[in-house]
Amino acid sequence: MLFMCHQKAMKKEAEDKLKAVEKLRAEELRRARAASEIPVIWILGGPGCGKGTQCAKIVEKYGFTHLSSGDLLRNEVASGSDKGRKLQEIMSTGGLVSNDEVLSLLNDAIVRAKGSSKGFLIDGYPREKNQGVEFEARVAPADLALYFDCSEDTMVQRILARAAASSVKREDDNEKTIRARLQTFRQNTNAILELYEAKTLTINAERDVDDIFLEVVQAIDCVLKKKQQKAAAQC
Repeated sequence: MLFMCHQKAMKKEAEDKLKAVEKLRAEELRRARAASEIPVIWILGGPGCGKGTQCAKIVEKYGFTHLSSGDLLRNEVASGSDKGRKLQEIMSTGGLVSNDEVLSLLNDAIVRAKGSSKGFLIDGYPREKNQGVEFEARVAPADLALYFDCSEDTMVQRILARAAASSVKREDDNEKTIRARLQTFRQNTNAILELYEAKTLTINAERDVDDIFLEVVQAIDCVLKKKQQKAAAQC
C-alpha cells in the first residue's frame, strides 16, 4: 500500500514537472512569435543624408522605438554606471568602443521596450558587414534596411553648413577630413549593401523630405503586411 502511494506521488510529481516544462515552452514560443511580429529596421546613410529627419517622421507615424547606438553610448555614460564609466574612459582617450559593448546596449534597449514597442528603428547600425551578422545572430533578424543614398558633395555641403551654424566648433569639421570619413563610410556601406541586398531598399535622399517619406512609408507598410500575414498563418 505504501509502495503504491509512493508510486502515485512520483507519477504526479513527474506529470507536474512535464506540465511546467510544457508551459515554459509555450510561453517561450509565444514570446518568440510576439517578437517576430515586431519589425526591426536598420536605418543606414552617411552624415548629412537626412536619415534623422526620416526617423522622426517614422516614429510620429508608426510609434516605433528609435534606437541610435551613439545616443545609447552617451546615455550610458551620463548614467554614471560602472559600464558608463568604463565607456567614458575608452572614448575620452580616443579609443573605439567594442562591437560587443554596442550590441549589448542595443539588445538591452530592445528587451526593455519589447513589451510596448510597435517596432524598432536601429539608426546608424550596422556600420560594417560583420556588425550586421552579429546583430542578427545575437539580437534579432532585420526585416528591412533603408539606405538613404546621397552624393558625397551633397553630404559635404550639408555637414559644413551644419558646422557653420553650430556654436561648438570641431577641428575635424573641414572638407578634407569630412571627405576622408565619407570614403571610409562608403566602403563599409557597400559591403553591407552587397550582403543584405535582398532586404535593402536604397532611397534617393536628394529629394523633397515628403517625397522621400512616401517611399519610406510604402516600404514599411509592405513589411507590416507581410508580418501580419505570417502571424495569421501561425494561428
